[in-house]
Amino acid sequence: MLSRLSRRYLCSASPQPWLFVGLGNPGDKYEGTRHNIGFEMIDAFAKAVGIPMDTIHCKAVFGKGFVNGVPVFLAKPQTYMNLSGDSSGPLAAYYKLPLNRVVLFHDDMNLPCGVLRLHHKGGHGSHNGLKSVIQNFRGNTLFPRLRIGIGRPPGQMDPKAFLLQKFNAAARARIDAALKEGAYALEQVLSKGLTETARCFNTEQKYKHIRLQNMPT
Repeated sequence: MLSRLSRRYLCSASPQPWLFVGLGNPGDKYEGTRHNIGFEMIDAFAKAVGIPMDTIHCKAVFGKGFVNGVPVFLAKPQTYMNLSGDSSGPLAAYYKLPLNRVVLFHDDMNLPCGVLRLHHKGGHGSHNGLKSVIQNFRGNTLFPRLRIGIGRPPGQMDPKAFLLQKFNAAARARIDAALKEGAYALEQVLSKGLTETARCFNTEQKYKHIRLQNMPT
């Protein structure tokens, strides 16, 4: 059934599909933690555009649909963060997508909590999920990513412990607002393309960064 339906999405007469992949860890234990914000962005976008996440495909919770006529695939790898590429790589290969049509969503401690950035490419920044994806893309880093700021750990707190904590009330409010902003930006990517969307969106987020960078997370 999946392969039969997929032919509609890959038909040459249709716009080229996008694959959006949110990084995180599966299971209730990790739900709502900082390291799972990529999953939350997938869920926010899926809800905004009405795409059900009701299938398992290539080791990921998976959904597919059309947004203003543009086909889009959504995935939350269930491989655990450090093996995210074991799902992302096969998904991109299955749909024969160029990497510039694969967008990764992930947490970033180098951005203030609630600040987003949309980029065409980049390194892994010591993010183990991105490391795994890049490895499965044969070292290619030329794929877009939506960086979701979670702030830095306070004092001498272990970064690993910080990543696996849930947001406090103030940070949660910023993240909820950021998820709405991100979902809107992703809709713009589908209609206007990545370059134009990133130019406008990152300019807006720059001013948000200035406002928030000195505020506690």
